[in-house]
Amino acid sequence: MSVRIQSVNISACLLVAFLAASCGTSTNFVAKYEPWRAESERACLAAGVVRESPFIRTRSALGGPSVCGAERPFEMSAADNGRVAMRPAALLRCPMINPVDDWVRRSVIPAARHYFNADLVSIKVAASYGCRPMNHVSGAKLSEHGHANALDVSGFELSNGRTISVTRGWGGRPDERDFLRVVHQGACQRFTTVLGPNYDSNHHDHFHMDLARRGGTRKVCR
Repeated sequence: MSVRIQSVNISACLLVAFLAASCGTSTNFVAKYEPWRAESERACLAAGVVRESPFIRTRSALGGPSVCGAERPFEMSAADNGRVAMRPAALLRCPMINPVDDWVRRSVIPAARHYFNADLVSIKVAASYGCRPMNHVSGAKLSEHGHANALDVSGFELSNGRTISVTRGWGGRPDERDFLRVVHQGACQRFTTVLGPNYDSNHHDHFHMDLARRGGTRKVCR
């Protein structure tokens, strides 16, 4: 894969990256250098709050140009001390690991037991790391997925064999609707951005969660 990075405005630290996609077409995005990203990742790593285990492993690199990825990314294959599988495994930066784990343990698991009298077995990961523009729109800002700072979840598998999907359950049976709204709100307590089916058509089938910074303490929960 060939990569060309062109400097647009050095003083503003803006980069436009042109990526040759696997299908042979090219996608471009705009990425702004933001010091807080490296600072927050290094602080998380130095604090030792994320430790390697059979289900949280360090990755040496994630691929893509230098504007994408993380300094020391992790592959997270399960949450709640390995009891809830993440399928497929998510590629995430250090600050994302604990919020994801906390959301699964304190929000999704209790909601599954309350509404379905069943344990949570796995969550379906629709997307994690991906060096691409927001919503796959060419020329848009680099997605938080490009920084390994976002997770998309499209479904939940329960111990009774039942699967709750965002696309069917959001407007489906009452128990599924209530469950999905509870876990959506639970995500809003832990992430700075949470987008679901009520946001737009791009999110009709999944929850998007990230730790983007917009200045101050402003959050987006839709």
